[in-house]
Amino acid sequence: MPSETSSDDVKVTGLFSYPLKSGRGIAHESASILTTGVRDDRTWMLVDPRPSPALFITQRECPAMATITTALLPDGSFHASQPGLDDLIVRVPLAATALRKVKVWRSDVVALDAGDAASAWFAAAVGLQPSAVRLVQFHPQQTRMCNTFYARDSGAHTFFADGYPVLVTNESSLSDLNRRMGRSAENALPMNRFRPNIVLSGLPAWDEDHIAMIETDHVTLKLVKPCTRCPITTTDQLTGSRLSEEPL
Repeated sequence: MPSETSSDDVKVTGLFSYPLKSGRGIAHESASILTTGVRDDRTWMLVDPRPSPALFITQRECPAMATITTALLPDGSFHASQPGLDDLIVRVPLAATALRKVKVWRSDVVALDAGDAASAWFAAAVGLQPSAVRLVQFHPQQTRMCNTFYARDSGAHTFFADGYPVLVTNESSLSDLNRRMGRSAENALPMNRFRPNIVLSGLPAWDEDHIAMIETDHVTLKLVKPCTRCPITTTDQLTGSRLSEEPL
C-alpha cells in the first residue's frame, strides 16, 4: 500500500520533451501539457521505409540516436545536430503530398516525409544506409488513440510516443534502484535513462505504482498503466554506448 504523503511534499522537479522519438531530451523550466502530452513531444520520428507500412526506429535498434540533439525553431522548423555533422534544418510545413504510411507498435498512421536530405543526414548520424531511414512528421490531421483497455473512455491520444501522452517517474524510486544495484552517488544511474516527461520528488519509492491521479495548476493526469522498461534504459543518453545490462 502507498505511504501517507502530503500533497504539499510532492514537487515536479523535472519536465522534458523529445521532439524526435528516441532523440535526446530537452529540459524545460515550464511546459504546456496538452491532451497529446508535453507540447511538441515526439512529433517527429525515424522510420525504416522498406517494410510497408514503414516501421519506427528507436534507440532499441540504433543507440546512437541518443547523441542526436533536436529542437523546434520559432517558425516550427525542425533542427537536428550531432558532433561531427553539419546541422540539419527541415523547413515546415512539409509538402502535403509527401505522405507515408508508418507503424508505431500496433498503430498505423499517415505521416509527412521530410525528404531525401533529411534521410541522408540521419543515415550518417545513426550509421544506416540512406535507403534504410526516413524522417517523418506526425500528420496534423491524424489522431492516434491510446489503448482503450487502459485509457478507457478518456479520449486520450498521442503522437509518436510508445503508447501514452506522458511518462511520470519518481526520484525516490530511482534512488532505491541505485541502492539495489550497489551504485554510489558518483556512479548512480541517471534519470535520463528512463526518458521521463515529468519527474516527481517527495513520494516514497514506488508509490507512483499506486497513484490514480496527479493534479497541479490546471493539469490533471490519470496514471492508467505502468511502463514496462526496455533496452533503452541500458543506453548511456550522452554517449549512446551500452556498457552493461543494468538496470534490467
